Amino acid sequence: VRLVESGGGLVQPGGSLRLSCAASGFPFTVVMKWIRQSPGKGPEWVSTISADGRYVYYADSVDNRFTVSRNNAGKILYLQMNSLKPEDTAVYYCSRQYGSSVDTVPPSQYWGQGTQVTVSS
Repeated sequence: VRLVESGGGLVQPGGSLRLSCAASGFPFTVVMKWIRQSPGKGPEWVSTISADGRYVYYADSVDNRFTVSRNNAGKILYLQMNSLKPEDTAVYYCSRQYGSSVDTVPPSQYWGQGTQVTVSS
């Protein structure tokens, strides 16, 4: 199982970034999630997308600013982040689903290696 995130970087407040997560080594048509972790804080659930991409869910803190999507043929998960705020600064991880809850954080062994997003002027 391999999940490789990319697309992070430094962006000014109000800016945008698109994160990608390339998956391999497992059947990609499963529920997937985005998780983030800020320095000194525990991991936070960000978003969940159903196996077919029809159903999406967001944490209140990112709703109406972030959009999750997926390309099952290419085995890629995306997170479009708009109107970024300093409090969005974190390492962002994609993750396979663990259990059945939409808004829980899976164990870290289900995550990729992460990509750093820094929102600062």
